[in-house]
Amino acid sequence: MLAPEVPMSHSVAGEPPSAGRRAAPLTTAVYSAAEWDLLTGLPGRVLVAAATPAPGRPARGVVAGLAGLDAVAAGRASDSDLVRAVVAAIYARHDGAPAPAGRLTDLVDLLAACRASVRVLRRRADPADSAAYRQWVQSVAARVCRVTVGGVPAPADVPTAPADRRFLDRLCGALDLG
Repeated sequence: MLAPEVPMSHSVAGEPPSAGRRAAPLTTAVYSAAEWDLLTGLPGRVLVAAATPAPGRPARGVVAGLAGLDAVAAGRASDSDLVRAVVAAIYARHDGAPAPAGRLTDLVDLLAACRASVRVLRRRADPADSAAYRQWVQSVAARVCRVTVGGVPAPADVPTAPADRRFLDRLCGALDLG
């Protein structure tokens, strides 16, 4: 269970960062429990929304979910202390603690959560950590959207379906990625 506030100066387990990675500055922001729940819950919400069929967006099946989980796990190798800490917190939820409450697939709610996360990151995160987190969350959706109806990732040179492109564009806008 997370304490009411989570300091970001060391990894979640308290060890110093891995060799070759910079230590978080001593002034790294502290997140409230609600802010931390928002940041740690958003990648899963994005994964579910990206995998959920919608008009013009087909059901992708288990392979898409696995692609999204792989994208979440890829955050373990991030240069960002924040992204690594969020991934560690996601994996630490094995104790039966529920994910943060909220409707998982409602696009309006998801985009609002993305905008709220951006506001939290602007107030509390190092700009590099903020950018890395937002790009990582978007990469989760992008990886899911690359999975075809047949369950195979589309080649990089094949454009995504128009409905998927609109979903990804709206997500990028809500994450303030330009």
